[in-house]
Amino acid sequence: MNRRAFVTGLGAVLAAPVAAEAQPAGKVARIGYLEIEISPGDSGLQAFLQQLRDFGYVEGRNLLIEYRDAMRKPDRFRALAAELVALNVDVIVAGGGTLGAQAAKEATGTIPIVFPLVGDPVEDGLVNSLAKPGGNLTGSSLLAQTVEKLLELLKQATPGVSRVALLLKPDAAPPRTILDQINTAERAAQTLGLRLQVVEARHPQDFDRAFSDMSRAHAEALVVLVTPVFGAASRRLADLAVKNRLPTIFSLREFVVVGGLMSYGPSRAELFRRAASYVDKILKGAKPGDLPVEQPTKFDLVINLKTAKALGLTIPPSLLLRADQVIE
Repeated sequence: MNRRAFVTGLGAVLAAPVAAEAQPAGKVARIGYLEIEISPGDSGLQAFLQQLRDFGYVEGRNLLIEYRDAMRKPDRFRALAAELVALNVDVIVAGGGTLGAQAAKEATGTIPIVFPLVGDPVEDGLVNSLAKPGGNLTGSSLLAQTVEKLLELLKQATPGVSRVALLLKPDAAPPRTILDQINTAERAAQTLGLRLQVVEARHPQDFDRAFSDMSRAHAEALVVLVTPVFGAASRRLADLAVKNRLPTIFSLREFVVVGGLMSYGPSRAELFRRAASYVDKILKGAKPGDLPVEQPTKFDLVINLKTAKALGLTIPPSLLLRADQVIE
């Protein structure tokens, strides 16, 4: 589908009866939507739009959304955020993880900003604290998600492996946050009797080199710490993992839907529904600095048995029983 046609047609998703608590008659809410990539299959965007519909916001009637697509290029975030500020929107939804939220914050200190998902918003300098964000930003944090659990589940799925690679984007968060993730992963790997190889990729163009590095180091399995840039290339990452015979666990289910082996993490759709709830509260007068940053409390384990078969891997029955979803 043509992206321009898709964005233009998004209003059809919201063409439904207005709920009881819709915006007052005559008042149009203007939302700026900034994302690393806007696509028709994005579960986060669709959930966001559906939740707005449930709140009674109808595009073309009492809602106007200004979409800004970075087209997988995070260096475009600043210019796109500046465009939204110039349009004087009522609130900016800053997708694109930490980089998108930081760009929006740099662009304005007054327009409310909601981030659907970032890692550590305090360490990243986005908010003062989770309980009392202060300033003009709030949203959802994945701080509760731990790389230890990803390694533990991967070890259970592949009990014979001894060498595991960790793929991350080194500039997806401040250096201290990245270092903390690496140190945590190394301690967890040691506890599990694994040797850990840290591999970096800043852009999808780096994936081939990254997998070559894993092959030379004789990695037997892989953990991927998902970022919006990686998410925009989810199918390619999943395909490369299978091509290189690497059982892989991701932190979002969307990677498993397109062919990845396993995932453990919060629902992207639910995080974007929460973002819509923040937007609704702000449009009704709440200040973002007074709305606590939330952390997901439910994490889903998803396993793709088709991919397991392609890898020649038998998933232990005990792990299958724990899974929230099994793709066959």
